[in-house]
Amino acid sequence: MIEIRHLSKSYGKLKAVNDLSFTVPKGQMFGFLGINGAGKSTVFNMICGLLNQDEGTIRINGMESERNREILHHMIGAVYQYSALDGPLTVRENLKSRVALYGIHGKTFTHRLEDLADQMDFMDYLDRPLNRLSGGQKRRVDIARALFHHPKLLILDEPTTGLDPSTRTIIWNMIEQVRNEEEMAVILTTHYMEEAAVCDQIVIIDHGEKIAEGTPLQLKNTYVKDHISLYGVDEETVKTLHVPYAPIPDGWDIPVDHTSLATGLICAHPDVFHDYELIKGRMDDVFLAVTGTSLPGGKK
Repeated sequence: MIEIRHLSKSYGKLKAVNDLSFTVPKGQMFGFLGINGAGKSTVFNMICGLLNQDEGTIRINGMESERNREILHHMIGAVYQYSALDGPLTVRENLKSRVALYGIHGKTFTHRLEDLADQMDFMDYLDRPLNRLSGGQKRRVDIARALFHHPKLLILDEPTTGLDPSTRTIIWNMIEQVRNEEEMAVILTTHYMEEAAVCDQIVIIDHGEKIAEGTPLQLKNTYVKDHISLYGVDEETVKTLHVPYAPIPDGWDIPVDHTSLATGLICAHPDVFHDYELIKGRMDDVFLAVTGTSLPGGKK
């Protein structure tokens, strides 16, 4: 769906994006991660045609973005961290004015509005001014705006930051439904690593450069250890395993390089491992290992 090759963008002496390349197939959930200032928003703005790249190419659905912007605008939906809707207008008025830019009017607008309002649970406040809604309610409307014209590529810039679990679930269920039914590709940046963990592919950037790429499992296996949490034994027993360990509440943490080593250790000592958990490395740990820092709200 999108192919980016050797993309670069500078602001004076600052290299915001430096020789960045990646591809996103149709229907894929793609995680695009980095600390604040890593260059994510600059890349998004270039994909959406709000900025021109200095070097490199962006192809969307086989078309070069710089030469086909009018066509490509109708293929892209974008939800940025801060809402682009107008507070004094009602939800209905906001959506009507925005989607008119895509040529959506009359019965087509009404039917699509009813579908989205029902699926994302904002039918009850369609005629309420936006500035009287909660943050979660506003975000549902923002997502609906981005999905209204059936985009082929959806860009999500921290779409669920600060939202309650119920609203996050509604939003993700809707996005997953559309992605599966319409083969819509999704590019996601998020500070919630449990959201990144369900992506098909992840790229991590720092100072505008790609520093890691792979599936969540590949990144976990490459950059972080698995852990066995062992319970119900004393320290003298743990010492007999001849492996590194550290105390945790009610037990002991035993780091292992990969799952096969954990399996071998457990099978070799069945009398010791009668109460335990095997925990895969987390995406928070991957991000910390790759960048040397944590995302806001992530594991320290």
